[in-house]
Amino acid sequence: MAKKKNQPQKQTTNKNQENEALTLKDQINGDVLAKLQAAKKSLVAEEQAKEEERQARLAFERKQREKNMSFEELLDKYGNQGSKF
Repeated sequence: MAKKKNQPQKQTTNKNQENEALTLKDQINGDVLAKLQAAKKSLVAEEQAKEEERQARLAFERKQREKNMSFEELLDKYGNQGSKF
């Protein structure tokens, strides 16, 4: 007996590959895509604002720690780097 070829499976595979080639962007509406992009932009802006706020808070805390250091701690940290009069 001769073996049968599985040609129908190859044809369905080609159709699946064509369907896989379509991206999610191609499949959704333009207004939905615009809403998603706007949401992404707002989230990115919010994340940047949080990062800037965190950096500002860290700088403020660093200044407060230095402000509250004793003379001995400042001398240990900076040593003889100051200018002499």
